Amino acid sequence: MKYGKKYRAALEKVDAEKLYTIEEASKLVKETSTVKFDATVDVSFKLNIDPKQADQQVRGTLVLPNGNGKTKKVLAITDKVEEAKSAGADFYGGQEMIEKIQRENWFEYDVIVATPNMMGLIGRIARILGPKGLMPNPKTGTVTTDLSKAIAEIKAGKVEYRTDKEANMHVSIGRVSFDEKKIAENLQALVDAVLKARPAAIKGNYIKTAVIHTTMGPAINFTFNGR
Repeated sequence: MKYGKKYRAALEKVDAEKLYTIEEASKLVKETSTVKFDATVDVSFKLNIDPKQADQQVRGTLVLPNGNGKTKKVLAITDKVEEAKSAGADFYGGQEMIEKIQRENWFEYDVIVATPNMMGLIGRIARILGPKGLMPNPKTGTVTTDLSKAIAEIKAGKVEYRTDKEANMHVSIGRVSFDEKKIAENLQALVDAVLKARPAAIKGNYIKTAVIHTTMGPAINFTFNGR
């Protein structure tokens, strides 16, 4: 594979054999961005789990200390419309929102938060929401009676982490414009959350590889306590 001049220059700054500390990796990731725009800083893990086993699922949410630089649009499906509006939801309503999604194939939002009493109705459009990862779920805090808290956390930079079918995990934790301390704090928070979510069934090595990288930038291997 042929790489561009900027990528090759960035690649030369990274020692592929080295495991960088979180602080070192957070500094280096800013120096290896190859694009002119404010690139996303992503973290990728390869876990030593079997995603097909119910007791080896790794999934959860956390509020990053410094957000991730992305502002998410929230749709609240609830009968508590005034609470949703006051909390900062971008769109809000009850059954009419469900009908709008069904009728117009409407997806001008990033997250759906719902009160439990609406889930029976939302279940009717699960086939529409499910494939896009938009189905509200109690495990991710998007089915709740406390709309204000849920919406505030999402707006503050709440992110979801979950493994795919190949036991890989990808999470955006910031932007290149963040200072290295903020990137390091977000990275440490994510690492702590993933380590805490370790399935009890896993023996031995849990995280096979852990890298941080920017949009179109080279991967930087990093290490941490517990690995």
